[in-house]
Amino acid sequence: MTYRIVIGVSAAKALRAISDRRVRNKLAAAIDKLRIDPNQQGNALRGELAGYRSLRAVGQRYRIVYRVKESEVIVAVLTVGIRKEGDKRDVYRSAEKLARESPPTERE
Repeated sequence: MTYRIVIGVSAAKALRAISDRRVRNKLAAAIDKLRIDPNQQGNALRGELAGYRSLRAVGQRYRIVYRVKESEVIVAVLTVGIRKEGDKRDVYRSAEKLARESPPTERE
């Protein structure tokens, strides 16, 4: 089964903000690979981000935070960024904020 990829506004903005074209292309390729078996890729997240998954990309430095919607056959990408534990720009902190601000159906 092939899933349709839906990139959220925040994820698109984060991708555009990456100045290195090679990194952007690698992230785009990793996102595209989520079309096939997205539940077998990445790790399930817990806590506030329960229901989302995180995929490491570009030499394990970047994370792609996404949700799989089986009923709609969609992979919804919430955000993309670098893991910076303790930093306010940490991808997981951004993802938690986005998840609190609006339900996934409004965001995608």
